[in-house]
Amino acid sequence: MYNIVKNYIDDLYYNFINTKATNLKGKEIEFNNALIKSAEIITKANASGKKVIFIGNGGSAATASHKALDYWFTGKVKGVAFSDHANLTAVSNDFGYQNVFVNQIERFANKGDILFAISSSGNSENIILAVRKARNLGCKVLTFSGFKRTNHLRKLGDLNFYTSSSHYNQIESIDLLLCDCILEIILGYDKKKK
Repeated sequence: MYNIVKNYIDDLYYNFINTKATNLKGKEIEFNNALIKSAEIITKANASGKKVIFIGNGGSAATASHKALDYWFTGKVKGVAFSDHANLTAVSNDFGYQNVFVNQIERFANKGDILFAISSSGNSENIILAVRKARNLGCKVLTFSGFKRTNHLRKLGDLNFYTSSSHYNQIESIDLLLCDCILEIILGYDKKKK
């Protein structure tokens, strides 16, 4: 049993440190610099009164809700998640699940806001459509995905974090950790100002 836990943690660590970051043009960016750049984008947007929107399905929706709260409560960033079950069911019923986030972004996102798009597979239609809508509205986009290198989401963000794994639990854990790292960088910026 000890080996199962150790192997899982070793794999998680390996996948985390081997997470790749790319820009909108698909050019690879050094991992730490991508995290710092993400924090800078958020800090600048927050100083301008913009908000950070988090979206995801399933476990990624739980990450979205968790991080929206952490960014708002701990980071003093206007963070919101579009994962309320009443919204999801109402919008899905009226507009189709593929539009569940598009509809909310259309109504609540503003130019300069930042969208955190989280999808383990990187191929969730509702996430991809939401990213396209956010970009059309002038939002910045950060993506978090796994599975295949060629997933659609990985090509759509200003900054794209990709974990080369097909293990849902590990991808979701790493996405959460990446969001935590960005928030910790933001908090570090706040400490410098004090």
